[in-house]
Amino acid sequence: MKRSWLSIICLAVLMSVASCVRKKSELVWDKNLFRIGSQSSPRTADLNQDGILDIVIGAGQNEFQYSKQGVLALDGKTGELLWQQETQDQVYGSATFYDVNSDGVKDIFIGGRSPYLRALDGSTGEVIWTYQYQYKDHPVLQYARFNFQNSVLVPDQNNDGLEDLLIINGGNSMAKPYMEEERFPGVLMLFDTKKGEILAADTMPDGKESYMPALYFAHPDTQDHTIIFGTGGETIDGKLYMAKLSDLMEQKLSNAKIIASEQGHGFIAPPVIVDISQDGYFDIVAISHGSTVFAIDGKNQQLLWQQRIMGTESSNSLAVGYFTEDEVPDFFTFVSKGQWPENTGSLQIMLDGLNGKIAYIDSMGCTGFSSPVVYDLNRDGLDEAIISINEFDCLGGFVEKAPPDMENKLIAINFSGGSVHVIDQSSRFKNIFTTPWIGDLDQDGYLDIVHCQYFSPRMELVNFLGMRIKRISTPVHVTEAPLWGAYMGSNGNGIFPLKPPIIQ
Repeated sequence: MKRSWLSIICLAVLMSVASCVRKKSELVWDKNLFRIGSQSSPRTADLNQDGILDIVIGAGQNEFQYSKQGVLALDGKTGELLWQQETQDQVYGSATFYDVNSDGVKDIFIGGRSPYLRALDGSTGEVIWTYQYQYKDHPVLQYARFNFQNSVLVPDQNNDGLEDLLIINGGNSMAKPYMEEERFPGVLMLFDTKKGEILAADTMPDGKESYMPALYFAHPDTQDHTIIFGTGGETIDGKLYMAKLSDLMEQKLSNAKIIASEQGHGFIAPPVIVDISQDGYFDIVAISHGSTVFAIDGKNQQLLWQQRIMGTESSNSLAVGYFTEDEVPDFFTFVSKGQWPENTGSLQIMLDGLNGKIAYIDSMGCTGFSSPVVYDLNRDGLDEAIISINEFDCLGGFVEKAPPDMENKLIAINFSGGSVHVIDQSSRFKNIFTTPWIGDLDQDGYLDIVHCQYFSPRMELVNFLGMRIKRISTPVHVTEAPLWGAYMGSNGNGIFPLKPPIIQ
């Protein structure tokens, strides 16, 4: 097994000489778990109250299989299991944290297939509440029997003093590509976080399925509560919608405004909420499965710019950072060449947030659906991106059998110099779905990286046969917490924090 962190003590030329003297990169721990895998991404909270952030990730065996290890909590200090929760199917959502039992420890809300949605005690992993499907005769909730996507918190709607949980249920895995049969409308739902009661629910305005995590935001100095949701799939037309939270509460999502649409593809990856017009208000930047990027003004819903990455598809979300020499946030992702399941490689794309032009492009690795994270690693005032890529001979398409030369790499891209640096790599391992996490786990002032790799012998490429979770400590001095250090951002809500508006 090859571990390049041993040979690139300071992540090559990314790090300054001073930081190398103070601290070396090292593998703090790795945790090996057998027979399971994950389509989830790690998120962190201090669950055992030792001052070090711990890791929570959804997991499971292959689709439709029971597992004792559906949700895992790992000690951030040692990597040992703090607790685990069982599941009847894969838990592919990532955790939303919120303390609902008032014990001072954040609790976990997490969803997945079949349908799985639970609130778990952060300290013990015990179930606080669970969603039970019992609505086959209900006009709306009869459709809430499929997969729960990622959730976000919204302001208290039932006056119990606690925030509530916004989440989409949708996606029938038995539906055939390109066929409309057996495709049912996604259901946008609002849950009481304390008891799990359904406070509101409505189907998608166009009657389409939905896989895209819903988002919530409010413009500063306003009482507007805005939600964003999307429809469609890999081969089914879809739309991106904006609505008021009150529309959902009144079961009036038919009032939602279409802000983008795509033919032959839907919206799967969550958009990002970010100010690119520099007016102090949030805008919406979304990428469709057909790899069209839409930048939409959050105040008037007018198109700011649009970019199409021809000949590719995308289920990967955008990462936000300052990659170019201006004050406007930019965007980075990678997309798959060709058409699923005959993808023949991937492209890494950075878009200038000012105008949507492609400012960087490369072609590394093969198909994967994890997303990038962002930090200024070399402290030059511009951000770098960290992504996980899989390298093998993928010109023949997304093969059913994993090739013997499969290798997973965690790399950092320095856009200002165009250089690529390997942080970690392992042969016979893959990572198809999981986004890394970066931040300061132990508050020692240096950046930690948590990333996952999945055992990949000569078996089906997307099957789970064991996983490994690693914590790498780096010499990168953390002067400010990462803004985009996890899937859907460091806060897990898709929002890139506002800066004060530029005064002209």
